[in-house]
Formats: sequence, structure tokens, C-alpha cells
Amino acid sequence: MKMTVNEILPDNEECAHSLKNVIDALYVINGKWKLAVILCLVQSSKRFNELQYEVTGISSKILAKELKDLELNDFVKRNVYPTTPVSIIYEATDYSRTLKNVIGELSAWGEQHREKIKQSMRKQS
Repeated sequence: MKMTVNEILPDNEECAHSLKNVIDALYVINGKWKLAVILCLVQSSKRFNELQYEVTGISSKILAKELKDLELNDFVKRNVYPTTPVSIIYEATDYSRTLKNVIGELSAWGEQHREKIKQSMRKQS
């Protein structure tokens, strides 16, 4: 974020309020996998094994834990269908869709960061 010469800096109270909001948000969506799981489910509802396949590198134990946490915070809905065997489908909630802009900004920043690292590596070669 570039600052202009005449830009007014936030006061301590405003800064503390913003910091508290960021900490609260990170507490709910913390970790390596939660946003990835949400992103997969926003695209379409999925079974557990489909999620594990799409979120490359996540173990079944961690995926189960993340899904429980996301369900507790109303980001994911777990639908159980009484078939034989029982079918369980996970879907994104409307609340998880409120993260659309956050995920978009993180994606854009991640791409920008990846390019910056590539350029740094080229300069070192």
C-alpha cells in the first residue's frame, strides 16, 4: 500500500479496532486449508473424497477437522442422505460466499507474490 504525502494516518483507536477485526477474522479462517475447502465448495457441493482429491495434500484427518470447524462457524453445511450406504454431501453456505472478495484479493496477491519471487530468483541466477 503506497502512502501519499498528505495522507492522514489512522489514530490509535482506529488502528486497534482494525487489528481486532483482522484477528477475529483470522481466528475463524486460520490455517492452511480452510479457505481452500471453502473455495472448492463454493464452486459446487462435494462428498468428502471429492474434497480430499481437490484439496491436494490434505489428510483425511485434517479435512474432517476443518469441515467440523467450518460447519460450527456456519461456512459449510453437512447434508446426510439416508441411502445405503449413507451419503454425506458438503456445501457452502451463503455466509461462506461473503468471503468472495477476500478470496479474490488473496488470489490476486498470491499471483503477484509468486511473480515477485520468480523475478527475484531470475536476478540471483
